[in-house]
Amino acid sequence: MQISNNAVVQFHYSLSDESGELESSKGSTPLLYMHGQQQMLPKLEAALEGKTAGDTLELTLAPEDAYGEIQANAIQDIQVKYLHGAKKWKPGMKAWVQTEEGQRQVTVVKVGMFKAQIDVNHPLAGKTLTFKVEVLNVRPATSEEIAHGHAHGEGGHQH
Repeated sequence: MQISNNAVVQFHYSLSDESGELESSKGSTPLLYMHGQQQMLPKLEAALEGKTAGDTLELTLAPEDAYGEIQANAIQDIQVKYLHGAKKWKPGMKAWVQTEEGQRQVTVVKVGMFKAQIDVNHPLAGKTLTFKVEVLNVRPATSEEIAHGHAHGEGGHQH
């Protein structure tokens, strides 16, 4: 089966930038997503269209096609109590904050007793990224997955 709208795709990937590999799913559970549901970077999803199990893909994305350029005005002050992910904070650490759009990862810039300065740019903003993808399996989505708008099962959403 070819990857198309509402196909459930299972794949392994590695992600690198100019300095080397940043992360990989090899050696762990493959990722699972439903194609056409805007669950990944649009250019990566478009490059997967039409692929089948066993296909591989290497795709390099400029910052504007990945996580955007670094925004200089993305530094904000926040109360330390709203940072999640550690008990003691230091500059450079990644934290999670709750926003109106859900949880967002931020980078701690400076920490005071009660307030912290955070950078809300995505950690991969400003980077040219290369994805290497190996498609493991492609299947039609179930009616329940279509109704929920995401894939279920190992590597996907569990209910």
